[in-house]
Amino acid sequence: MIYFEGVSKIYPNETIALDGVSLTISQGEFISLVGHSGAGKTTLLKMLLAEERPTDGKVFFESANVHKLKNGDITKFRRRIGTVFQDFRLLPGKTTYENIAFAMEAAGKTDEEIAADVPHVLELVDLGDKLFNFPHQLSGGEKQRVAIARAIINQPDVIIADEPTGNLDPVNAHDVVHILKKINDLGTTIILTTHNKGVIDSIGKRVITLERGKVVRDDKEGKYAL
Repeated sequence: MIYFEGVSKIYPNETIALDGVSLTISQGEFISLVGHSGAGKTTLLKMLLAEERPTDGKVFFESANVHKLKNGDITKFRRRIGTVFQDFRLLPGKTTYENIAFAMEAAGKTDEEIAADVPHVLELVDLGDKLFNFPHQLSGGEKQRVAIARAIINQPDVIIADEPTGNLDPVNAHDVVHILKKINDLGTTIILTTHNKGVIDSIGKRVITLERGKVVRDDKEGKYAL
C-alpha cells in the first residue's frame, strides 16, 4: 500500500534527515515508528504527506508517486490520510460536535451526513455524552479522543498518530491506544510515533526503529528496543 524506495532527505545545511530508507507498509498494518529525537520520524511522515520532497528516492501510495501528484490530486490524496497530533489542535471556540463537523464540511459532506455520522464516531471513541462540550471542558484524554474522531470521520485509509500520548497520563494513554487498536481492527492502517515504551510493548505489532535517518530495526512483533 505504502512504499518508500531508497528515500533520502538532505537539507541545505547538509543535515541528513533520511538516508536511503526503504519500507513497505501493507493495508491494515499497525506500525509503531520509534527513534530518538532527530532520528527522522517526522521527516518520514512529511514525505508520505507530500509536505517534504525527497532528495533521492520515491514514495508511493498504492500506484501513485505522491511527489508527482498535481495540486488538486494532492488534496484528494491527503483526505485519504487522517492525522492525530500530540497537541490535539482542536478549535477552542467550537464544541466537540462542531470540531468534527468542520472536518466533514471541508470534505464537502452534507448537513444530513454530518448529523448522522458525528454522533456515531463519538460513540466509537467513547464520547457519546460529550457532543456539546467545548475543549476547555474536556480532559486531555478526552481532547485526544475528539482529535481521533475528527481524524477518522471521513473514513481515511491511513491514520498517522504523531506522539498522540505525549501529553497524557498512563491511564489516558492506554485508552487512546485501545481506540487506535480498535480502529485498526476495522481495517484502517495505523502509523504511530511514540517514545512511550509501555505503549509500544502493549501493542505487540510491527516496530520500525530509526536512527540517524536509517532503519536499524524492523520487527514484526516488536518491543521498544532503544
